[in-house]
Amino acid sequence: MNAAHNFLRQGTKGESTRAQILDAAVEMASEGGFEALTIGSLAEKTGLSKSGLFAHFGSKLELQIATLDEASRRFTEAVFMPAMKMPRGLKRLGALVENWVEWPARAELKGCPINAASEEYNHQPGPMRDAVLERQRLLERELAKAAQMAVDVGELAPETDTMQIAFEIVGIVLSSYRCELLMGHELAQKRALTAFNRLIDGARSPSAKVPAAARR
Repeated sequence: MNAAHNFLRQGTKGESTRAQILDAAVEMASEGGFEALTIGSLAEKTGLSKSGLFAHFGSKLELQIATLDEASRRFTEAVFMPAMKMPRGLKRLGALVENWVEWPARAELKGCPINAASEEYNHQPGPMRDAVLERQRLLERELAKAAQMAVDVGELAPETDTMQIAFEIVGIVLSSYRCELLMGHELAQKRALTAFNRLIDGARSPSAKVPAAARR
Protein backbone atom coordinates (compact mmCIF):
# COMPACT_ATOMS: atom_id res chain seq x y z
CA MET A 1 0.00 0.00 0.00
CA ASN A 2 2.77 2.43 0.97
CA ALA A 3 4.77 1.53 -2.13
CA ALA A 4 1.76 2.19 -4.37
CA HIS A 5 1.07 5.48 -2.57
CA ASN A 6 4.69 6.58 -3.01
CA PHE A 7 4.60 5.64 -6.69
CA LEU A 8 1.50 7.76 -7.22
CA ARG A 9 3.07 10.67 -5.38
CA GLN A 10 6.19 10.44 -7.54
CA GLY A 11 4.03 10.34 -10.67
CA THR A 12 2.06 13.38 -9.58
CA LYS A 13 5.25 15.27 -8.76
CA GLY A 14 6.73 14.35 -12.13
CA GLU A 15 3.61 15.57 -13.96
CA SER A 16 3.66 18.80 -11.96
CA THR A 17 7.33 19.41 -12.82
CA ARG A 18 6.71 18.69 -16.51
CA ALA A 19 3.79 21.14 -16.50
CA GLN A 20 6.01 23.76 -14.86
CA ILE A 21 8.68 23.21 -17.51
CA LEU A 22 6.21 23.47 -20.38
CA ASP A 23 4.68 26.61 -18.90
CA ALA A 24 8.10 28.28 -18.97
CA ALA A 25 8.84 26.85 -22.43
CA VAL A 26 5.65 28.25 -23.98
CA GLU A 27 6.43 31.65 -22.50
CA MET A 28 10.00 31.54 -23.87
CA ALA A 29 8.86 30.41 -27.32
CA SER A 30 6.28 33.21 -27.50
CA GLU A 31 9.01 35.76 -26.82
CA GLY A 32 12.14 34.44 -28.53
CA GLY A 33 10.97 31.65 -30.82
CA PHE A 34 11.51 27.91 -30.70
CA GLU A 35 15.14 27.87 -31.83
CA ALA A 36 16.05 29.87 -28.72
CA LEU A 37 14.38 27.16 -26.67
CA THR A 38 17.14 24.85 -25.42
CA ILE A 39 17.67 22.59 -22.44
CA GLY A 40 20.27 25.09 -21.16
CA SER A 41 18.13 28.22 -21.50
CA LEU A 42 15.15 26.47 -19.96
CA ALA A 43 17.24 25.21 -17.04
CA GLU A 44 18.31 28.77 -16.37
CA LYS A 45 14.74 30.07 -16.49
CA THR A 46 13.18 27.34 -14.34
CA GLY A 47 16.04 26.83 -11.89
CA LEU A 48 16.04 23.11 -12.66
CA SER A 49 19.15 21.14 -13.54
CA LYS A 50 19.92 20.14 -17.11
CA SER A 51 19.92 16.50 -16.06
CA GLY A 52 16.48 16.99 -14.53
CA LEU A 53 15.21 18.48 -17.77
CA PHE A 54 16.73 15.65 -19.79
CA ALA A 55 14.72 13.26 -17.64
CA HIS A 56 11.56 14.82 -19.12
CA PHE A 57 12.83 15.73 -22.60
CA GLY A 58 15.67 13.74 -24.10
CA SER A 59 16.55 16.27 -26.79
CA LYS A 60 15.99 19.83 -27.96
CA LEU A 61 13.63 18.58 -30.69
CA GLU A 62 11.56 16.60 -28.20
CA LEU A 63 11.30 19.71 -26.02
CA GLN A 64 10.27 21.87 -28.99
CA ILE A 65 7.59 19.42 -30.15
CA ALA A 66 6.22 19.11 -26.61
CA THR A 67 6.13 22.90 -26.29
CA LEU A 68 4.28 23.24 -29.60
CA ASP A 69 1.80 20.59 -28.44
CA GLU A 70 1.26 22.46 -25.18
CA ALA A 71 0.77 25.79 -26.98
CA SER A 72 -1.74 24.11 -29.32
CA ARG A 73 -3.60 22.60 -26.36
CA ARG A 74 -3.85 26.00 -24.69
CA PHE A 75 -4.95 27.61 -27.94
CA THR A 76 -7.74 25.06 -28.35
CA GLU A 77 -8.81 25.49 -24.74
CA ALA A 78 -8.87 29.30 -24.89
CA VAL A 79 -10.09 29.89 -28.45
CA PHE A 80 -12.16 26.96 -29.69
CA MET A 81 -13.74 25.51 -26.55
CA PRO A 82 -15.56 28.72 -25.47
CA ALA A 83 -16.69 29.36 -29.06
CA MET A 84 -18.23 25.88 -29.26
CA LYS A 85 -20.75 27.01 -26.64
CA MET A 86 -22.13 29.58 -29.08
CA PRO A 87 -24.89 28.72 -31.58
CA ARG A 88 -23.73 27.36 -34.92
CA GLY A 89 -23.23 30.06 -37.51
CA LEU A 90 -21.86 33.59 -37.42
CA LYS A 91 -22.00 33.89 -33.62
CA ARG A 92 -19.67 30.91 -33.29
CA LEU A 93 -17.41 32.07 -36.12
CA GLY A 94 -17.24 35.57 -34.64
CA ALA A 95 -16.40 34.18 -31.21
CA LEU A 96 -13.55 32.14 -32.73
CA VAL A 97 -12.06 35.24 -34.33
CA GLU A 98 -12.43 37.42 -31.24
CA ASN A 99 -10.96 34.74 -28.97
CA TRP A 100 -8.07 34.20 -31.37
CA VAL A 101 -7.22 37.89 -31.57
CA GLU A 102 -7.31 38.14 -27.79
CA TRP A 103 -5.52 34.90 -26.97
CA PRO A 104 -1.86 35.99 -26.52
CA ALA A 105 -2.85 38.98 -24.37
CA ARG A 106 -5.24 36.95 -22.22
CA ALA A 107 -2.64 34.20 -21.84
CA GLU A 108 -0.06 36.85 -20.84
CA LEU A 109 2.26 35.84 -23.67
CA LYS A 110 4.54 38.15 -25.63
CA GLY A 111 3.06 36.82 -28.86
CA CYS A 112 1.44 33.76 -30.40
CA PRO A 113 3.91 30.84 -30.10
CA ILE A 114 2.22 28.93 -32.92
CA ASN A 115 2.61 31.91 -35.23
CA ALA A 116 6.24 32.24 -34.11
CA ALA A 117 6.83 28.60 -35.05
CA SER A 118 5.17 29.11 -38.44
CA GLU A 119 7.54 31.95 -39.26
CA GLU A 120 10.64 30.17 -37.94
CA TYR A 121 10.18 26.89 -39.75
CA ASN A 122 8.55 28.09 -42.96
CA HIS A 123 11.76 27.39 -44.92
CA GLN A 124 13.31 24.76 -42.65
CA PRO A 125 12.27 21.22 -43.64
CA GLY A 126 12.13 18.78 -40.77
CA PRO A 127 9.96 17.47 -37.92
CA MET A 128 9.14 20.91 -36.50
CA ARG A 129 8.02 22.26 -39.87
CA ASP A 130 5.89 19.14 -40.42
CA ALA A 131 4.30 19.56 -36.98
CA VAL A 132 3.57 23.24 -37.60
CA LEU A 133 2.04 22.55 -41.03
CA GLU A 134 -0.17 19.82 -39.57
CA ARG A 135 -1.57 22.27 -37.02
CA GLN A 136 -2.05 25.01 -39.62
CA ARG A 137 -4.02 22.67 -41.86
CA LEU A 138 -6.18 21.54 -38.95
CA LEU A 139 -6.88 25.14 -37.95
CA GLU A 140 -7.92 26.16 -41.46
CA ARG A 141 -10.16 23.08 -41.78
CA GLU A 142 -11.89 23.93 -38.50
CA LEU A 143 -12.38 27.56 -39.56
CA ALA A 144 -13.82 26.44 -42.89
CA LYS A 145 -16.10 24.01 -41.05
CA ALA A 146 -17.37 26.83 -38.82
CA ALA A 147 -17.99 28.97 -41.92
CA GLN A 148 -19.83 26.07 -43.57
CA MET A 149 -22.15 25.90 -40.58
CA ALA A 150 -23.00 29.57 -41.19
CA VAL A 151 -23.85 28.60 -44.78
CA ASP A 152 -25.95 25.66 -43.58
CA VAL A 153 -28.06 27.83 -41.26
CA GLY A 154 -28.62 30.39 -44.02
CA GLU A 155 -26.48 33.23 -42.66
CA LEU A 156 -23.88 33.05 -45.44
CA ALA A 157 -24.69 32.70 -49.13
CA PRO A 158 -24.89 29.12 -50.47
CA GLU A 159 -22.06 29.78 -52.96
CA THR A 160 -19.67 30.97 -50.23
CA ASP A 161 -16.13 29.62 -50.61
CA THR A 162 -15.58 28.60 -47.00
CA MET A 163 -11.88 27.85 -47.50
CA GLN A 164 -11.46 31.41 -48.77
CA ILE A 165 -13.24 32.69 -45.66
CA ALA A 166 -10.82 30.64 -43.52
CA PHE A 167 -7.84 31.97 -45.50
CA GLU A 168 -8.91 35.59 -45.01
CA ILE A 169 -9.62 35.10 -41.30
CA VAL A 170 -6.08 33.79 -40.79
CA GLY A 171 -4.75 36.84 -42.61
CA ILE A 172 -6.83 39.22 -40.50
CA VAL A 173 -5.74 37.71 -37.19
CA LEU A 174 -2.06 37.52 -38.11
CA SER A 175 -2.18 41.12 -39.34
CA SER A 176 -3.56 42.18 -35.96
CA TYR A 177 -0.62 40.48 -34.22
CA ARG A 178 1.88 42.26 -36.45
CA CYS A 179 0.23 45.65 -35.96
CA GLU A 180 0.06 45.52 -32.16
CA LEU A 181 3.53 47.01 -31.75
CA LEU A 182 2.66 49.87 -34.10
CA MET A 183 -0.83 50.76 -32.89
CA GLY A 184 -1.33 48.95 -29.59
CA HIS A 185 -3.47 45.95 -28.74
CA GLU A 186 -6.86 47.65 -28.48
CA LEU A 187 -6.67 49.42 -31.84
CA ALA A 188 -5.21 46.35 -33.56
CA GLN A 189 -8.08 44.28 -32.17
CA LYS A 190 -10.62 46.87 -33.34
CA ARG A 191 -9.13 46.90 -36.85
CA ALA A 192 -9.17 43.10 -36.99
CA LEU A 193 -12.82 42.82 -35.96
CA THR A 194 -13.80 45.56 -38.41
CA ALA A 195 -12.03 43.64 -41.19
CA PHE A 196 -13.79 40.43 -40.14
CA ASN A 197 -17.21 42.11 -40.16
CA ARG A 198 -16.56 43.48 -43.65
CA LEU A 199 -15.55 40.02 -44.84
CA ILE A 200 -18.75 38.52 -43.46
CA ASP A 201 -20.94 41.33 -44.80
CA GLY A 202 -19.66 40.54 -48.28
CA ALA A 203 -20.51 36.86 -47.91
CA ARG A 204 -23.91 37.13 -46.22
CA SER A 205 -26.94 35.44 -47.68
CA PRO A 206 -29.23 38.07 -49.27
CA SER A 207 -32.02 37.04 -46.91
CA ALA A 208 -29.71 37.50 -43.90
CA LYS A 209 -28.41 40.95 -44.79
CA VAL A 210 -29.37 43.68 -42.34
CA PRO A 211 -29.17 47.38 -43.24
CA ALA A 212 -26.35 49.22 -41.47
CA ALA A 213 -28.84 51.60 -39.83
CA ALA A 214 -30.71 48.68 -38.32
CA ARG A 215 -27.48 47.17 -36.93
CA ARG A 216 -26.67 50.43 -35.16
